[in-house]
Amino acid sequence: MLVVYLLMNATIFITGGAGFIGSHLVDELLARGHRVISADNFALGRRENLAAALKNPRFTFRELDVNNLGATVAFLREQGQVDEVWHMAANSDIPAGVNNPDVDLNLTFLTTFNTLKMMRTLGIPRLVFASSSAIYGAHDGDLREDTGPLFPISNYGAMKLASEGCITAALESFLKQVWIFRFPNVIGGRATHGVIYDFLKKLRANPAELEVLGDGTQEKPYLHVTELVNAMLHIRDHGNQRLNYFNIASVKSAATVRFIAEAVVRTAAPGASIRYTGGSRGWVGDVPKFSYSIEKLQALGWLSKLTSQAAVERAIQENLHLAK
Repeated sequence: MLVVYLLMNATIFITGGAGFIGSHLVDELLARGHRVISADNFALGRRENLAAALKNPRFTFRELDVNNLGATVAFLREQGQVDEVWHMAANSDIPAGVNNPDVDLNLTFLTTFNTLKMMRTLGIPRLVFASSSAIYGAHDGDLREDTGPLFPISNYGAMKLASEGCITAALESFLKQVWIFRFPNVIGGRATHGVIYDFLKKLRANPAELEVLGDGTQEKPYLHVTELVNAMLHIRDHGNQRLNYFNIASVKSAATVRFIAEAVVRTAAPGASIRYTGGSRGWVGDVPKFSYSIEKLQALGWLSKLTSQAAVERAIQENLHLAK
């Protein structure tokens, strides 16, 4: 057993730090007293997400594609010693990766591959990685960390699974410790896509009707981004193996697309009708239903405060501006 706790005043490099989840992570790590360095190519990230962080003297940001290995290495050499990397950069828009497989190859897999090459070059020993439920593919019953076989049904899931494989291989050769987080559906302020984002944008275009892909019975766990960040930091602080890998989700709760659609209409456009396109899946590569086992996370001492439904209601309020 290897025990390494997050150092006080550590220097942490975050890829994709201007993104939805990455920017919330930046804010929380700064609030905890760390020095944070970040890069983002703005494929999905936004500079305004870092408005508060950019005023903090312990934060350094560079607009940079981490696939540009030479530029990334040079940038980090300017910053001095880096204690660990949180690799958040990826394409998280699954339909975009279905329409163009190069999207996930470049933004999801190669960003991981090149981040690992950068870490080897600079001798950075610890990696924290944002993975996904999409690695599991379609399974009946609760998804456990040892569920298999793993046959992803989206390019996004395939590239996240391939990334996990490269990371565990790197752990055998040069990394000292790794944490892998398999996310559920994450929602909240600063979102750039996803079901709530899409519904609110559709209602802005047509306040009289909300089109919903599928039949509304799709059902998944949802977690608010602030709770996700809290869970990640808890696992990072208390996961003490060389390889730590965890499902993250709320406790035994899920929300249907029908629930989300009705909540969005009720809040953003009362009186609008809802039209379902039919079928059990919203798009190619969509896993219509899944549930997580989080026994491993619970045993580590973390529980969510919000149910999936409560997280949905909060996220709608935080993104209402999208419907105006």
